[in-house]
Amino acid sequence: MTDDPWRIRLVLGGARSGKSRHAQALAEACAAPWRFVATAQAFDAEMAERIARHRADRSAAWATIEAPLALAETIATIDDGVLLVDCLTLWTSNLLLADADIDVATDALLAALTRSSARIVLVSNEVGWGIVPDNALARRFRDVAGRVNQRVAAAADRVDLLVAGLPMSLK
Repeated sequence: MTDDPWRIRLVLGGARSGKSRHAQALAEACAAPWRFVATAQAFDAEMAERIARHRADRSAAWATIEAPLALAETIATIDDGVLLVDCLTLWTSNLLLADADIDVATDALLAALTRSSARIVLVSNEVGWGIVPDNALARRFRDVAGRVNQRVAAAADRVDLLVAGLPMSLK
């Protein structure tokens, strides 16, 4: 296990900022077992390719758990090793499309993070730096994702922001 005493770490950044690579390196610096909690769903061929690339980046030492909606429930079942959750943004999108209560789901996520004794690295996109979206669903997603990130950042021991592949410590 690394000398850095974090237990919950949030890794933020824009698209192609290096968030996932950084998060995986953080997880692999800790003692196994390593579990990858995937929130993505392959609704099209391009997304299926992205998922396959991410999977190929991990060694066979990683166990993969798919949790597009049941993230809190998944975290609640694991108390050892490291969990890498990639990503909160897709989880939020899945909840939004399922018309779920995102505040209730986020409350459950925060409770599960607090209860688990595993080390947990969560990846999320920083989506609020772009233009104001031109439709109501996209604006709602941007706002909800920002609130989820704020709440998880407040609960995290460490928060990293990735820009152009460079990590910056925010907390």
